Amino acid sequence: MADEAAKHLEVALVAAERTVWQGQARIVIARTTDGDVGILPGHAPLLGLLQGGTVQVRTVDDEYFVAAAPDGFISVANDRVSILAENAEMGHDIDLEEARRELEEALATGSETDADSDEVRLAEARVRAAEKTA
Repeated sequence: MADEAAKHLEVALVAAERTVWQGQARIVIARTTDGDVGILPGHAPLLGLLQGGTVQVRTVDDEYFVAAAPDGFISVANDRVSILAENAEMGHDIDLEEARRELEEALATGSETDADSDEVRLAEARVRAAEKTA
Protein backbone atom coordinates (compact mmCIF):
# COMPACT_ATOMS: atom_id res chain seq x y z
CA MET A 1 0.00 0.00 0.00
CA ALA A 2 2.84 2.44 0.70
CA ASP A 3 3.93 2.08 -2.94
CA GLU A 4 0.43 2.93 -4.15
CA ALA A 5 0.44 6.21 -2.16
CA ALA A 6 3.72 7.22 -3.80
CA LYS A 7 2.38 6.79 -7.35
CA HIS A 8 1.77 9.80 -9.52
CA LEU A 9 0.64 10.70 -13.00
CA GLU A 10 2.90 11.84 -15.81
CA VAL A 11 0.97 14.67 -17.46
CA ALA A 12 1.52 16.50 -20.73
CA LEU A 13 -0.69 19.39 -21.84
CA VAL A 14 0.14 20.07 -25.46
CA ALA A 15 -1.19 22.78 -27.78
CA ALA A 16 -0.83 22.74 -31.55
CA GLU A 17 2.52 24.54 -31.51
CA ARG A 18 4.00 23.91 -28.07
CA THR A 19 3.99 21.99 -24.83
CA VAL A 20 2.03 24.14 -22.37
CA TRP A 21 2.88 22.11 -19.26
CA GLN A 22 4.52 18.80 -18.52
CA GLY A 23 5.16 17.22 -15.15
CA GLN A 24 3.98 14.95 -12.38
CA ALA A 25 0.56 15.26 -10.81
CA ARG A 26 -1.60 13.73 -8.11
CA ILE A 27 -4.89 14.36 -9.92
CA VAL A 28 -6.18 15.77 -13.19
CA ILE A 29 -9.78 16.93 -13.60
CA ALA A 30 -11.31 17.60 -17.00
CA ARG A 31 -14.74 17.77 -18.57
CA THR A 32 -15.35 15.45 -21.48
CA THR A 33 -18.39 14.92 -23.69
CA ASP A 34 -19.31 12.11 -21.26
CA GLY A 35 -19.06 14.39 -18.20
CA ASP A 36 -16.45 15.38 -15.63
CA VAL A 37 -13.61 12.96 -15.05
CA GLY A 38 -11.12 12.90 -12.19
CA ILE A 39 -7.97 10.98 -12.97
CA LEU A 40 -5.86 9.50 -10.20
CA PRO A 41 -2.94 7.07 -10.44
CA GLY A 42 -4.19 3.66 -11.50
CA HIS A 43 -7.04 5.08 -13.60
CA ALA A 44 -8.41 2.79 -16.30
CA PRO A 45 -7.42 3.60 -19.87
CA LEU A 46 -9.51 6.41 -21.31
CA LEU A 47 -9.82 8.33 -24.55
CA GLY A 48 -12.20 11.27 -24.53
CA LEU A 49 -13.13 14.54 -26.21
CA LEU A 50 -12.60 17.64 -24.08
CA GLN A 51 -15.59 19.86 -23.46
CA GLY A 52 -16.10 22.75 -21.11
CA GLY A 53 -12.82 24.45 -21.62
CA THR A 54 -10.71 23.91 -18.52
CA VAL A 55 -8.34 21.29 -17.19
CA GLN A 56 -7.37 21.33 -13.51
CA VAL A 57 -4.17 19.79 -12.18
CA ARG A 58 -2.83 19.23 -8.65
CA THR A 59 0.90 18.58 -8.92
CA VAL A 60 2.93 16.28 -6.68
CA ASP A 61 4.25 19.47 -5.02
CA ASP A 62 0.64 20.40 -4.13
CA GLU A 63 0.61 23.26 -6.62
CA TYR A 64 -2.73 23.79 -8.32
CA PHE A 65 -3.31 25.19 -11.76
CA VAL A 66 -6.06 25.55 -14.29
CA ALA A 67 -5.51 25.65 -18.03
CA ALA A 68 -7.84 26.80 -20.77
CA ALA A 69 -8.28 24.02 -23.33
CA PRO A 70 -11.63 24.47 -25.06
CA ASP A 71 -11.39 21.62 -27.56
CA GLY A 72 -9.17 18.62 -27.81
CA PHE A 73 -8.57 15.10 -26.59
CA ILE A 74 -7.58 13.47 -23.34
CA SER A 75 -5.85 10.13 -23.24
CA VAL A 76 -5.06 8.10 -20.12
CA ALA A 77 -3.00 4.91 -20.03
CA ASN A 78 -0.45 3.48 -17.60
CA ASP A 79 -0.51 6.57 -15.34
CA ARG A 80 0.20 8.85 -18.30
CA VAL A 81 -2.25 11.64 -19.12
CA SER A 82 -1.97 13.37 -22.48
CA ILE A 83 -4.12 16.39 -23.17
CA LEU A 84 -3.96 17.52 -26.78
CA ALA A 85 -5.67 20.77 -27.71
CA GLU A 86 -5.45 23.11 -30.66
CA ASN A 87 -5.45 26.05 -28.22
CA ALA A 88 -4.29 25.75 -24.63
CA GLU A 89 -3.10 28.34 -22.15
CA MET A 90 -2.26 28.40 -18.46
CA GLY A 91 -4.86 30.30 -16.42
CA HIS A 92 -2.22 32.33 -14.56
CA ASP A 93 -0.94 33.64 -17.91
CA ILE A 94 -4.35 35.03 -18.88
CA ASP A 95 -5.36 38.61 -18.12
CA LEU A 96 -8.91 38.20 -16.77
CA GLU A 97 -10.18 41.62 -17.85
CA GLU A 98 -8.76 41.18 -21.34
CA ALA A 99 -10.32 37.70 -21.58
CA ARG A 100 -13.70 39.10 -20.54
CA ARG A 101 -13.45 41.80 -23.21
CA GLU A 102 -12.57 39.18 -25.83
CA LEU A 103 -15.59 37.11 -24.79
CA GLU A 104 -17.91 40.11 -25.03
CA GLU A 105 -16.53 40.91 -28.50
CA ALA A 106 -16.87 37.32 -29.67
CA LEU A 107 -20.47 37.19 -28.46
CA ALA A 108 -21.28 40.59 -29.97
CA THR A 109 -19.86 39.83 -33.41
CA GLY A 110 -21.56 36.46 -33.77
CA SER A 111 -25.21 35.68 -34.25
CA GLU A 112 -27.22 33.57 -31.83
CA THR A 113 -26.46 30.51 -33.97
CA ASP A 114 -22.72 31.19 -33.58
CA ALA A 115 -22.90 31.17 -29.77
CA ASP A 116 -21.02 27.86 -29.81
CA SER A 117 -18.37 28.96 -32.32
CA ASP A 118 -14.69 28.14 -31.85
CA GLU A 119 -13.96 31.79 -31.05
CA VAL A 120 -16.63 31.92 -28.33
CA ARG A 121 -15.58 28.57 -26.82
CA LEU A 122 -11.95 29.72 -26.66
CA ALA A 123 -12.91 33.04 -25.05
CA GLU A 124 -15.18 31.32 -22.51
CA ALA A 125 -12.42 28.84 -21.62
CA ARG A 126 -9.90 31.65 -21.13
CA VAL A 127 -12.29 33.49 -18.79
CA ARG A 128 -13.05 30.34 -16.73
CA ALA A 129 -9.37 29.44 -16.41
CA ALA A 130 -8.40 32.97 -15.38
CA GLU A 131 -11.27 33.17 -12.85
CA LYS A 132 -10.31 29.84 -11.25
CA THR A 133 -6.70 30.96 -11.01
CA ALA A 134 -7.43 34.42 -9.57
